[in-house]
Amino acid sequence: MSDTHRQRARARIGDLVVRLKQIGAVDGREALVEEAESLGRAIDAFHMEAIRFRMFNVDRQLQRLPGGPPADAVAIFGEAREALEAAGFHTRSH
Repeated sequence: MSDTHRQRARARIGDLVVRLKQIGAVDGREALVEEAESLGRAIDAFHMEAIRFRMFNVDRQLQRLPGGPPADAVAIFGEAREALEAAGFHTRSH
């Protein structure tokens, strides 16, 4: 596993949390921020099952934001996913 890729993923999740906090108060935002922060902790802990579970939840909650997710937040999340997969983590359930 590449620690560089894992660190990049962790940084992008940190960026995602910052971006989500900027969108203002909308239904589901706080739960999404908490889930993204939990994902960051799972990445720090190298916990593969938790990473996969949290990735699923963040993706699902991001798509369910009222008015849709900010495009840049989707891009940041996608970059985190790519970095995790490059590091050898499985981010999808299938």
